[in-house]
Amino acid sequence: MRSCGPTTLPRVSTALVTGSAGGIGSAIVARLRDEGFDVRELDIVDGFDVSDPGCWEHIGSVELACLNAGVLTGESVVAELTDEQYRRAVGVNVDGVVYGVRRLDRVMPTGACIVVTASLAGLTEIPHDPVYGLTKHAVVGFVRSVAPQLASRGIRIQAVCPGWADTPLTTPDIRRQLDGNGLRLLQPHEVAATVWAAYASAGTGEAWVVQPGRQPLRYEFRGVPGPG
Repeated sequence: MRSCGPTTLPRVSTALVTGSAGGIGSAIVARLRDEGFDVRELDIVDGFDVSDPGCWEHIGSVELACLNAGVLTGESVVAELTDEQYRRAVGVNVDGVVYGVRRLDRVMPTGACIVVTASLAGLTEIPHDPVYGLTKHAVVGFVRSVAPQLASRGIRIQAVCPGWADTPLTTPDIRRQLDGNGLRLLQPHEVAATVWAAYASAGTGEAWVVQPGRQPLRYEFRGVPGPG
């Protein structure tokens, strides 16, 4: 995607983080505060529902927004998926990002940045929660697609795609599967470090992958074949 803005980081003083009470959210908040940000924490436990467009109408301007709220459906079998499970996942994971970006585009200043927590599930398959995979593919596609119009106002947007992290979102079954394959979980601070790397990049519309034992990596989209 195109680059917008200088490579030197702007002086940032204000930020917001959704899903701030969760493991990754609290790690992002801690990292940003360590970097000198004044951070506003937004979480459902405090009454902020990212899937409610009315909540977003009360959000004002910030220089950095981390849209991090996310949920699993908890259902691997599509035939057994309930309407409630489906609507909640789409509401939090997709609507929460779209409503957030829509509001932030209206109020953010030039030079601001939005970082969205997607998932490795937005770049590959996730058979044990297909709807979660659907929502994260949607998030990655939205970030890439909306980036050019945000860039025209000098606003960057990035996606972060972590593997499974050591948070309550990772179920016991997933933990056992990873452990059986000799794989470790990411620590929340590793995801927060990748959020910072995505913000620090001069690019926009990028997807940054983080896996245990690896440095944050900008994912290379190969594109589609051109016309014959």
